[in-house]
Amino acid sequence: MPFSFSRYVRRALPALVGALATGGIVEAQATDCCEAQRGRLVEEIAGLARETGAETGRASLSARVMAAMGKVPRHEFMPAAQRAHAYANRPLPIGLGQTISQPYIVALMSDLLDVKPGDRVLEVGTGSGYQAAILAELAGAVYSIEIIESLGREAAERLKRLGYRNVTTRIGDGYRGWPEHAPFDAIVVTAAPREVPAPLVEQLKPGGRLVVPIGVQAAGQSLLLVEKRSDGTVTRRNVLAVRFVPLVDGAARPQ
Repeated sequence: MPFSFSRYVRRALPALVGALATGGIVEAQATDCCEAQRGRLVEEIAGLARETGAETGRASLSARVMAAMGKVPRHEFMPAAQRAHAYANRPLPIGLGQTISQPYIVALMSDLLDVKPGDRVLEVGTGSGYQAAILAELAGAVYSIEIIESLGREAAERLKRLGYRNVTTRIGDGYRGWPEHAPFDAIVVTAAPREVPAPLVEQLKPGGRLVVPIGVQAAGQSLLLVEKRSDGTVTRRNVLAVRFVPLVDGAARPQ
């Protein structure tokens, strides 16, 4: 069946209304000049999901994720010089050697997390705040950590300005997670460590999911889905070849 953005929005409407009541959705605007561009982007994401479905196991993404991708104003999460390209389906620089991820990858990672309304989600690597905003449309509470202070502070101000009241941010070492708010139903890492950080697995609830890119760029990276079973055992599955900036381990960072 051909993908219909309007069909996804209609199917997701009850969940969106519920999230609005809890302050989880960006405040409505009377008009949005980029709505049509986001609609085209969502169509492209749906096409890529079909093309990569045999590899990812996700030939179609959930209605809630697609509705979030069609709602969040990506242009608000990037420097002015890049805004003309905001709805191109590719990563873009946001300064300080960091990027805003390709929208398809953001959508895929969000879908793999299988976030439910009311879930508590941890994001490691706030960046510009775009992934946090997508998660805020899906979850009850989002906790996001950024190790680069200027990026983290700008993202926090941006998310607040756009009305995402269910996102809590802090500056710090995301490699260690956020134990004060653990355990989490889902954890997403938006930069690539060499291996899965053990503290993040520890802070995942039984039944929870962790999505993280693993490896170094030169040797190739893989998007990994880690699931913690109810008995505490852990499974891992390689989902897709990806390319992310490296995750900074604060303990190893030069002082």
